[in-house]
Amino acid sequence: MSDKSIFKGKTLMITGGTGSFGNTVLKHFLKSDIGEIRIFSRDEKKQDDMRHELQAKYPEYASKVTFYIGDVRNLQSVKDAMVGVDYIFHAAALKQVPSCEFYPMEAVRTNVIGTDNVLHAAMEEGVKRVVCLSTDKAAYPINAMGTSKAMMEKVIYANARVSAQRGGPVICCTRYGNVMCSRGSVIPLFIDQIKNGRPITITDPNMTRFLMNLDEAVDLVQFAFENGNPGDLFIQKSDASTIGDLAKAVQKLFGDTGTNIIGTRHGEKLYETLMTREERLRSEDMGHYYRVAADSRDLNYDKFVVKGDVKTMADESYTSHNTNRLDVDGTVEKILTTDYVQEELKKWQEEHK
Repeated sequence: MSDKSIFKGKTLMITGGTGSFGNTVLKHFLKSDIGEIRIFSRDEKKQDDMRHELQAKYPEYASKVTFYIGDVRNLQSVKDAMVGVDYIFHAAALKQVPSCEFYPMEAVRTNVIGTDNVLHAAMEEGVKRVVCLSTDKAAYPINAMGTSKAMMEKVIYANARVSAQRGGPVICCTRYGNVMCSRGSVIPLFIDQIKNGRPITITDPNMTRFLMNLDEAVDLVQFAFENGNPGDLFIQKSDASTIGDLAKAVQKLFGDTGTNIIGTRHGEKLYETLMTREERLRSEDMGHYYRVAADSRDLNYDKFVVKGDVKTMADESYTSHNTNRLDVDGTVEKILTTDYVQEELKKWQEEHK
């Protein structure tokens, strides 16, 4: 990871900080010269577990981390936790596709209204930079979770414009695909099913998904933090695999207990889109990442006179179907980059000596 001197002595707040992303941020930043990391979330049990783990593993650094009980749905609790904060990584979200499908208003309250609360509090409390986390499901959304995240992005861009006009925090956004082994993801489910001697359940073997590990997710957020202008969207170029090949990769490591194809769940896509055709027109290739610049026009469109051919979209989106496709061996290599798979494989090998 690059030099963190920009964080020296500063206070970073992570909303939804007890989740997989928050735990990985701590791994990256805990031993750096950062001043304070504030974990903001609503689950006191997860906070208590995280606190005890930090005290046991990193006693000399544990005092850098402070915990705030609150909910992004409650503006006052967000503002109370934000006093004296320099930077924010906004990761709090409802992200399970089926549960959001059955309870869409809950997704709206957390993902849309909660984000608006975080950004308004950041403007009021003098925060300098905010990076928000979004998902590939926000591009051409077909489910409630993706739709709520698409609206969340619109809220981000609108607030970023206002904040820039007022000299407030720089607000930008990241969008990424499936983060392997994060809460509720499929790889831990596959491993658990194999360890219990059950066949693994596959929705559709031809379905494709982007594959990122948690370290890459944190690197993307830090890149956005360091390079973002108001309203920018950052996307990492990511590999993908079919769900069928992902299942075979897990079975190659842990054993083949058979498979059951159960069909797609509520609101699932055949493939995911990280960047739409419309966004590709405004994108800049930055090597490992794409930057999609904000549309800086206001509602007075008469000021913007276009001569010649008008193009409103690129030829194709950037999707898990047309990105670099990993085969089974490539997928094995990719999933082995996660701490979770390495740890589970070590346990599995110990048990089967």
